[in-house]
Amino acid sequence: MDDLIPGLPEDLARECLVRVGFEQLPVARCVSRKWKAEVESPFHHSLRRPRRLLAFAQARPPLADSGPAHKYAASAASSYRLVLHDPDAGTWATLPPPLPGGLSLFCQLAAVGEGPGRKLVVLGGWDPETWAPTGAVYVYDFLAGCWRRGAEMPGPRRSFFACAADAAGGRVFVAGGHDEEKNALRSAAAYDAEADTWVPLPDMARERDEARGLFVGGRFLVLGGYPTEAQGRFAGSGEAFDAVAWSWGAVQESMLEEGACPRTCCAAPSAARNRMYMLRDGQVVARELDGGAWRQVARVPEDGRAVTAVAAIGDGRVVVVGSACHGAEQAVYVLSENEARLSWARAPAPPEFAGHIQAACSV
Repeated sequence: MDDLIPGLPEDLARECLVRVGFEQLPVARCVSRKWKAEVESPFHHSLRRPRRLLAFAQARPPLADSGPAHKYAASAASSYRLVLHDPDAGTWATLPPPLPGGLSLFCQLAAVGEGPGRKLVVLGGWDPETWAPTGAVYVYDFLAGCWRRGAEMPGPRRSFFACAADAAGGRVFVAGGHDEEKNALRSAAAYDAEADTWVPLPDMARERDEARGLFVGGRFLVLGGYPTEAQGRFAGSGEAFDAVAWSWGAVQESMLEEGACPRTCCAAPSAARNRMYMLRDGQVVARELDGGAWRQVARVPEDGRAVTAVAAIGDGRVVVVGSACHGAEQAVYVLSENEARLSWARAPAPPEFAGHIQAACSV
C-alpha cells in the first residue's frame, strides 16, 4: 500500500497530516514507514504553520498555592514538571518528565534546532532531595516524543548560571553562576545538542552570579549578575559573546540600572530588530541591543503585577505570566506591539496549570 491515506489523493493526504498537532507527531511516526518518512521530511515541516510555544518549569498542582517561597521548602523530587503553553490557541499540555522523579530545582530551559529537528534542552539545577547542584543535561525530541541523557555540563558544578540558545545554530550557551563554595564564576561553555558535545568558551571579563542570558543578533549576551564579594548587589553591566568570532566583546556598562535584577529580561527569538525587553516598576520597557536608552512600552495590567515569568515570542509580542497578588488567579498576558499600536490580551491559566514558574523559554 503506497498511499499515505488509502482512498485520498497524495496532496489531500498531506493536507491532513499537516494538521496533526505537534503533540501527536510521535504517534503519527509509528503508523507506517511512509507516515514516518513524511512527518520527518523538511517538506512536510515547510507546509506546517509555525507556532510559538512557551515551555515552563512549573510547580505541580498541589504546590500551586505555595508560590515562590516553596522553592526553599521542596522535598519531593516530583515538585516541578515541564509544561507547554500555546499563547495563540490558549492551550496547555504537559511533557513527560526526563526522569521518573521530575525536574531539578532551578534548572534552565533552552530550545534548539529547526523544523523536524526541534529539541528542548534541560540543564543543571539542584537535586530536590539533597539540594546538591547537578550538571545533568536532558534533551527532548519533539518528533520522537522521548528524552535522552545528554553529555554532562563541564565542571565546576554551577548554580544560577546564565543560559540562552542559538536555536538555528543548535547550540546552548551557559556562563557564570556560582560553584559549590558560593564563588561567583567567569567561565562559560557551549553545548551542541546534535553532536552531544560541550566546548569551553573563553572566560568573561567579570564574575557574574545570577546573571541573565539572552541570544540576540548572533551574540550570547550575559546581563547583570554580581561578583563573589557583592553577594546580591547586581551590576548594571553586560558582556556579549560573538558566536562567529568566538570571542567576548568589551564590557558594556549601564545596560541595566545598577542594582536591578535581570531575571525578567528577554529577547525575541527573531533577531531582526536586536531588541531586548524587561519589566521595571510595573512597566514593560525595551531597548535596542546596540545602543539607546530603555523606553517605556506599556504598563502591565493591575491584575498581572505579581509576575512569575516573562518571554518574548517574536512579531513584537511579549508574554507575561502573573497575577494581582500571591494566591490570586494566575493568567497569561500577551502584549502585542505592531505599528506603534499596543494591546494586551488576557487568558486565565487553568487551575491545574496555576503553579509557580521557575524557568521559561520560547519554543
